[in-house]
Formats: sequence, structure tokens, C-alpha cells
Amino acid sequence: MSEPEQPLPAPLTGRTTEEGAGRPGSRAAENEAAGRAVVGGAAAAGVAGKVSRRGTWARLNPLLRLLILTQLAFNVGFFAVLPFLAEHLGTAIGMAGWMVGFVLGLRTFSQQGLFVVGGALADRYGVRPVVLAGCALRIAGFAWLGYADEDWSVIGSVLLIGFAAALFSPAVESEVARQAVVWEESGGGPRTSVLALFTVAGQAGAFVGPLIGALLLAVDYRVVCLAGAGVFVLVLAGHVRLLPQHIPGRERVEMRGGLGGLLRNRRFLALCCAYGAYLLAYNQLYLLLPDEVERATGSQTALAWLFGLSSLLVVAAQLPVTRWAAGRLDLRRSMTGGLLLIASGFGVVGLARPAQWTGTAGLLPAAGFVVLLTLGQMLVAPAARAWVPDLAVEGRLGLYTGAMSSVSGLIVLVGSAGAGALMDADLPAAVPWLALAAVPIASVLLIPGPAPTAREKSEALNAPSD
Repeated sequence: MSEPEQPLPAPLTGRTTEEGAGRPGSRAAENEAAGRAVVGGAAAAGVAGKVSRRGTWARLNPLLRLLILTQLAFNVGFFAVLPFLAEHLGTAIGMAGWMVGFVLGLRTFSQQGLFVVGGALADRYGVRPVVLAGCALRIAGFAWLGYADEDWSVIGSVLLIGFAAALFSPAVESEVARQAVVWEESGGGPRTSVLALFTVAGQAGAFVGPLIGALLLAVDYRVVCLAGAGVFVLVLAGHVRLLPQHIPGRERVEMRGGLGGLLRNRRFLALCCAYGAYLLAYNQLYLLLPDEVERATGSQTALAWLFGLSSLLVVAAQLPVTRWAAGRLDLRRSMTGGLLLIASGFGVVGLARPAQWTGTAGLLPAAGFVVLLTLGQMLVAPAARAWVPDLAVEGRLGLYTGAMSSVSGLIVLVGSAGAGALMDADLPAAVPWLALAAVPIASVLLIPGPAPTAREKSEALNAPSD
């Protein structure tokens, strides 16, 4: 999602993803700390295999185990600190609400927007130096944030925190995707089994991190920041010792020339747009959902339970969905089915909104939205990640992994602004929900079709010209 870096503007999230610290100026971030759903999921590659979580883990190579545990540690450290940042800035620092939102937006920009840079650096210099540099910057950023008490200092520390993730996240994610393909081709099972474990590790970190942060917050936010930095000190030390200098099969390439080919890769850009539509929908956990919960109950307290519901679904259903989909759906059908589930979630609330239900009954459509969104993401997110190695140019997997996050993050940024405008406009209350239901439906048309086979390519080349 690396932390769910997808919106994530959120997050972003970036999923992914530190997928975003919630809606600026609202309680969503704090409620999210009680139970946040990391973008997760399941999809299919061409190999069927009903593999248990323990069986898959036992057969992974040491590098994959390290990277999956890295995801867990990244999210523990990040979610111990960031869910409480908005409250700290508004109360302890005394920032105005608009300034708090600006600072959170800067973190997202320095992270999501620069993923493509981190991915390109990983292709050029290898995974190890980029991950180590990102961990060192994250340690410095968290430590600086703990002592920052002026606007300029807070902004500097937050930019450093975001850029750190822009380095280590695409490096780790691209290598996990590459190793997952190797796992599949060697007969270990579908690549989505590996990606499912990666998602579960991220979910566990996103759940444990806020609990640690909430306990330490009773002392001081500075202690929370230093504890987050301490987690990354341990990660850095572990990677200095365990992460290989050179990973077999990963060749370093020059940075020049890769971006032009990426921009001409229509199939990849279409995948980015479809994935961006999914992330835009996921980001409504922080925009439309808090507004609906407050309308139905008079407060946002129930958000914590809804986030917890989503987290529970990911933990309980992630791997079973992966096993079910592996032998039945290819990557395109997984994404299509997931996007249609997500659209139906928006439709549930949109169709129920005119009834103006309140109280427990009023929460039922919101709960339905969360369930359908979570089930949809279980199909969409890993399918998209598993597809990238098939579309990337040889040696450019880091660049393509980072670019997907950057492009989809931009889509979320623009789309969320549009969603906010619909909420503010004098329109029927169902309009924003129904409009956003149309987005994943339309994005199904953007999902790339199956790649031409070698025989089809040969026939096309040898076909007589007119």
C-alpha cells in the first residue's frame, strides 16, 4: 500500500497503501486509529493453489519474509505517530484548521507525488541503498517532528517524513511484486498468495501502531514520535544486516529513457486510471463516510466501529478470498468484479439516502458501503499490483510501481476535490454517492484487455499489407 501510501490523499494509500491520515480537520483520523482497513485483497494469477497462510510463509525465501516483516514494521511505526498528528498540530502547536489541512496535504504530496522518483532510484541503484536511505530519513523526520514547535519546523519534518516513504515504499513493493512472480513461475502458487500475506502484514501493523501510539500519547506526543523513530532504527539495523547488496535477477538500469516508454505504455496507463478510480472510492472512507455517519447518529463515534469492521474483514477474509479467486478469475476479471462491488456499495447509500434514516437504522447503509468496499478492494488492489510486472519494461519495475501510485494519487487528489464540491453544492443528498458509484463502473472500461499472445503477434507481423 510499505505503508498504505495510497491516498490516501488519503493514500494515501497509497495503497495501497500510509494511505493518508484522514480528513483534515475532522475526527476521521483519530477514529481510524481504532481500526483502519489497509488496502488489501486478493486476485488471481494463472496458477491455482489452495495454500494456507502458514504453508505459504514456511515456503517463502528469506528475502520475501524480510520484506513482508518490513511492511509490518513500517506500518507499526507510521500508524503510531500520524493518526494523532492533526490533533497535536491543532491543540499543542495551535495551528489554524486550514494550516493543519495544508500540512497533511504536504505530507501526502511529498510521498505520493514522488513515488515515481523512489521507484526509478530503486531501478538505478538497487533496493538496499534506497530502503536504507528512506529509513534514515524517516528516523530524522519523526525525531524532528517530536521537537518541532513552529510552523516552518513542522512543515520541514513532515516533508521529510513523506519523502522517506517515497523512497522505501516503491523499492519494497516492487521487489515483493517481482519476487511474487518468481514464486509463481517456480510452482510455489499464485503470486497473489504472496501479495495477500504482504497485505495482512500491513493490516496488522496498521492495527497495532495506533494502539502503541495511544498508550504513549498519555505521556507526550514527543514520546510517540521518538517511539516511531525507534521502530525505524530497528528496521534500519535489521536491513543493514539482512538485506542483500545485490538481489539475483534484479539488474540495475540507467534512469534516462524509462519515463518516455512508460508514458507510451497505454495498457499500463489504463491500469493506473482504473486503480486510481478504486483509490478515489477508498478515500471516501475519510470524506463521504464521516459526513454520512454524523448525519445518521449526530457524531462520528461510530466511525471507529466501521473502520474496525473493515479491518476484521481484511484479516478474516483476505486469504480465503485469495484462494477462491486464484483458480477462478484472471486479473482482469478480479478487477472488474471488485470495481462493481465497490460501485454497489456507493449505490446502497445513494438509494437509501432519500429515506433519511437515523440512529442504528441509519448506520446500516454505511455499514453496507464499508463491507462492499472492503470486499471490492480485496479483489482490485492485489490484482493491480500483480499486473504491474507483466506491463513493466524489463528492469523498470520500480519506476512502474512508483508511477502507478503517483498517477493514482493525482486522480484521488482531483477526484476528492470534485467529491467535496458535490457535497457543498445545493444538490440532493444522494447525488455525491451516486456520482461516485458511476466512477468505478466507468473505470471498468479502462481495464486493459488480455495481452496478445506470441502467435497473435507473429500473425500480425506477417500479415500482408494492403
